Amino acid sequence: MTQPAENTEERYEIKRAGGRRAELKFSLYLLRRNPLVLAGSVISLGSIIIALLSHYIVNPKLANQIDYGLQLCWNNPIINWHLLSVSSCPAETAVYPLGTDFYGRSVLQMIILSIPLDLEIAFAIVLAAFTIGIVFGSIAAYAGGIVDEIILRITDIFFALPVIILALVVVVSLPHGRTIPVLTGVTLAIWWPLYVRLVRSQVLAEKGKPYAEALKAVGASRFRILFMHIVPNSIYPAIVQLTLDVGGVILTFSTLMFIGLSPSPLLPELGNLTNQGLDYVRRAPWLIIFPGLTILIIALGFNLLGDGIRDVLDPRLRR
Repeated sequence: MTQPAENTEERYEIKRAGGRRAELKFSLYLLRRNPLVLAGSVISLGSIIIALLSHYIVNPKLANQIDYGLQLCWNNPIINWHLLSVSSCPAETAVYPLGTDFYGRSVLQMIILSIPLDLEIAFAIVLAAFTIGIVFGSIAAYAGGIVDEIILRITDIFFALPVIILALVVVVSLPHGRTIPVLTGVTLAIWWPLYVRLVRSQVLAEKGKPYAEALKAVGASRFRILFMHIVPNSIYPAIVQLTLDVGGVILTFSTLMFIGLSPSPLLPELGNLTNQGLDYVRRAPWLIIFPGLTILIIALGFNLLGDGIRDVLDPRLRR
């Protein structure tokens, strides 16, 4: 006897839901079995939580107040720099765990206020590059011919541009070039070609598979075949690259701030804070050490997380 269609669909949905639960459990198992990936997940999630709660942890108005009486002072008894040039903070002031900067602000509070800015810029750049890569990479691979050639040559041009030189040219050329949006756009300009090439190579591998040919045979439109079937099966390497690139973008953007392209010396940004420490390496070494360590730890955390996601999405681990 033929089963009712609704019963068949219900059993299929139950089976698919069970498959998704099993897939999720196996993914969590793959993440848990690697302590480095677990550490990267904790660091990445922790930095995101700090970024979301930064304005509750630190009052921006109070933290950014300039007090030259506290300039470059240190009163954390746990760490002794063994340097005669280190200045002690006035006795009546609060303890500054990571010292103060040139403007008398707490370095710890400045780092906490810097994390949301750096993460916001990093996520904006990688998500924009990811989107551009999906659109132009898939179109180049599926259309082929002159369209593919034009897109590839454009990416070649941007691949040849060093980010620091491009940033310097843009900042000098534009009347208001030294701003966060402009520097974000400069970083994005050298980041999106990688995603175009990556998505293009994946779509080229997918479009010749039997399911794509079958969809053509039944009369499915090119748009539907490309964006509803081929692209969803091609984006996993780009997702992994996106996670890995968060740390790389933070390093790149902090480098632009470090070389002096910051719109303001008072801007709470990790590269900008590190830049202050260049002139006071012996007098106030914490200025360059702690912001630099923060950049390193966050970048390392997202790199380890990206490695874990790559392991989860690698089909060879699921055989």
